[in-house]
Parts: sequence; C-alpha cells; structure tokens
Amino acid sequence: MISQSIELPIFFPCLFPSEDEVAMSPKESDPSCIPSSDLPPLSLTAAKTAETTCRCGVVALVGRPNVGKSSLVNALLGMKVAVVSPKPQTTRNAVRCIYNDDDSQIIFVDTPGLHPPRNKLGRFLAEEAENALRAADVVCWLVEAGDRKLWPEDMAVLRALQDLISPTLLLVNKTDLCDPGPAFELYARHRAFAGELAISTKKRRNLKELIALLLPLLPEGDPWYAPDILMDTTERFLASEIIRGWVLSSLQDEVPHCVAVEINEYKSPEDYPERRKLYIRASLIVETPGQKAIVIGAGGRKLKQIGQGARRELEVLTGWPVYLDLWVKLSPGWRQSEPVLRRLGYR
Repeated sequence: MISQSIELPIFFPCLFPSEDEVAMSPKESDPSCIPSSDLPPLSLTAAKTAETTCRCGVVALVGRPNVGKSSLVNALLGMKVAVVSPKPQTTRNAVRCIYNDDDSQIIFVDTPGLHPPRNKLGRFLAEEAENALRAADVVCWLVEAGDRKLWPEDMAVLRALQDLISPTLLLVNKTDLCDPGPAFELYARHRAFAGELAISTKKRRNLKELIALLLPLLPEGDPWYAPDILMDTTERFLASEIIRGWVLSSLQDEVPHCVAVEINEYKSPEDYPERRKLYIRASLIVETPGQKAIVIGAGGRKLKQIGQGARRELEVLTGWPVYLDLWVKLSPGWRQSEPVLRRLGYR
C-alpha cells in the first residue's frame, strides 16, 4: 500500500555495475443517523449526518494508447502515481488508484491502452484492460478533442464496450488544444453514453465536474481503503514503474517498449532496522545486444541518466535515501516467453 506521507530526500549516490550482470461500520445503526432500517450501515468516518451517504465504487479508464488516462489519474489524486510518457503503451498493468473526499471513495483503474496485440505481452495488456472493464461500476472512455475519425484502437474499445451493462461516460481530453465539439459528434454516432464531459488534464479543467458526474452512478457503501492510501499495490511494483518511466523518457523509438524492469532486491529501513538507506537492485531486461548497448549508452551515460532520475523520484516518494543498483540483462524474445512474463508479473 502507498500512502501520502512524504519527506524530503537525502542524497545518496547510484551504483551501476558492469553490463554482464475499511473503516469499521457500527454493529447496530444509530437511529439518529439512519432514518430507515432498510438502508445499509454508513461508514463512521464518512457519514456524520442522516443526509450524508458514502458512495464507493470502481471506475475503469479506457481508451487507445496515449490519450491521457494516466495523466487524468495523476491530476485527480494531485500527485504522480502512474507512469506518464508521450510514447504510447506506457501502462502495462491495471493499477488501482484511490480518490477520497468527505463522502466518497472512487477506485480508479488505469488500464493499458487497447490496441491489436502483436505478441504475448500485448495479449496480456488487452486482457488486463478487458477484465478491468467487466469489474467496473462505471467506465470512462477517454478520447482526444482533435479526433475527427475512429482509429483501429477506437474500434477495439467499441467492441470491448459492446456487451457491458455498466454506465459509460465519454471524456474528451486535451480541450486546451482544440474545440471538442466535432469529437463529441463523432463518438455519439457510434454509441450512447450515460454522460459526456470536456476535460483537460494538463489545465486541470472540469475535474471537479467529473467527480460530480461519477458519484450518482456509484453504489452506496463503506470505503474499501483507509483515507491515506493512494494505490493498491506494493512498493516494489511502484519502484519498478518509476524506473520504467525513466527508461521511457530517456530512450527513443521502439527501444523503451522492449524493456522490462524486474526488482531483484528491495530492502527498506522499515524492514531492516540496521539499514539507514533503502537499497534497490533492479534489472532492465532487453531482447537484443543492440538494445542493451543503447540502454547503457556511451560510457554508461544513458544508464546513469535513468538511474539518477529514478533515484531522485524514489527518494521523494519513500522519504528514504536510496541506493539504486541497476543492471542491464539480455533475455531474447522475453515478450513472447510465458515463463519470463509470469516471472515479471504479466500473467
């Protein structure tokens, strides 16, 4: 679980070896707070009066790659919890991110972008997105204000939404760049929506309106998570995503999509009191010797750039000085290998 407690980082160098290597509900409802025995019990932390009803549910964000799903999650939560990159197919796992306010909790599931799979990893990503849609109380389809035609990835989203009974909202993003009117008209010709909204994650436009649109569609119920929890995931996973985010931002073309990050060791001072620093040893897994050389860079400069950026971000997030030990390892065809995909958590 990742909480909001953050401290300022302390400097620690990065080492690069050689390339060979619920809130509890009352048992009996208080008649002064609940007007009818037919109502479910209210959360003690979320309801203080009869008029306040807690709503809690899952909202799946779906769309083609690079339309701003991860940026929307980060904007709603007010901090970076999902990898954002101008390159498509950034998200590889359906990650639960938790939004809280005084009378609601919304679990946003940031799904991988739907696209025709080209390998076993691609099929896993498509399955992750489709499973998240089936489990959601509400689905938000993100598109761009500049859309004037449907792309193959949009058709994949339409097929995935076809048999869903959950209400679907159309969110037109990037309205800071152009008029969203034509995009609304385009998508309305292909599907009916429970609601539509123009947003801009970059300008944080209409985010409060989005929450107000979602709340009536969510079921009543107690929060699933404590109010200080931002992500339902492990610190090891978050560390791997931060490192992968720096791989994406530091490398060009197709190389970043051929890289996986595996956390080999994660030793925190919380678990090892004798340590004063968080030690992370991670492997950057690539498919070809050429990719390995690109990731390392001339004189190790590219790997150093990735490591320094990731270390700084990890220190801010965890509040510990970080000793980041990065290796680049060769695993030919890992995106087609069932054993490797299972080991990396893509299963």
